[in-house]
Amino acid sequence: MARDGIASIGECMLELSGRTGADWRMGFAGDTLNTLWALRALSGPEREASYVSAFGDDPFSKEQIAFFQANGIGIGESPIIAGARPGLYAITLTGAERSFTYWRGDSAARQLASDPGRLSKSLENQSLVYFSGITLAILEPAARKTLIDAVDRARKAGSLVAFDPNYRPRLWASTDAARAAIDEAASIVDIALPTFPDEQSLYGDATPEDTASRLAAVGVKEIVVKNGELPALVCNDGAVESVPAVHVAEPVDTTGAGDSFNGSYLAARLAGSPPVEAARTAHAVAAAVVQVRGALAPFETLRAAFRPS
Repeated sequence: MARDGIASIGECMLELSGRTGADWRMGFAGDTLNTLWALRALSGPEREASYVSAFGDDPFSKEQIAFFQANGIGIGESPIIAGARPGLYAITLTGAERSFTYWRGDSAARQLASDPGRLSKSLENQSLVYFSGITLAILEPAARKTLIDAVDRARKAGSLVAFDPNYRPRLWASTDAARAAIDEAASIVDIALPTFPDEQSLYGDATPEDTASRLAAVGVKEIVVKNGELPALVCNDGAVESVPAVHVAEPVDTTGAGDSFNGSYLAARLAGSPPVEAARTAHAVAAAVVQVRGALAPFETLRAAFRPS
């Protein structure tokens, strides 16, 4: 079977974004969905895209799935769980900086590894499998092990595996639990896309170079350490280069910028761009994303900024 698909694993939530007064806009988002959204926009039509999760049978879950389908995204063999429902978060902005309030304790996505056979089936014959530290954090330890085993099998069968540690302290019982799970995940990935402030918070890294060295020591060959408006550090098989970000004088909304960087970086790599050029392209896309509201920028916005080489 052809190996040309893309699978992203995680939690899609209902997103409420504030406008003015009591008016709110509802959409769909989540870190691994945001990354897949950019991948879907920037990859060729021959690449099937799947969002691997678990969904409820409520009207909002049905709307999520219909929204995916309308934008060329399937759900693989993801289970539909009777009585379950999606998580919810609300974004509030101070200038362009965002803060979040979450309601996700009984999210259907917490059961994404409840059927190991269906999970493994969703990851078969994929060019790329992507997941994050948030994917790990929403799962109980046994389910987390099921997920890591399924990803490892996909990698051994030939899939490229990419991972963003995306550390969110509130989702973890302790820093020790987070470190243990993220370290185990890092040992089975080909491309790591960490964000330096997250790594500094969790591991005490003093510099992006420290982050890259730590990940390289567990066997990750390709590492891109993001650092907001500061340069990204690109490390590939021992070669290290700093790639400046694209400055945006007046960003509108920074929601999803790092996820869009990840998606455009991976799309460029799948298109054949070398890592440093892929990072330059990803910075350009992220700069375009912060100039629109919401986590999911229009496909046209993403494509206009995407210039792989």
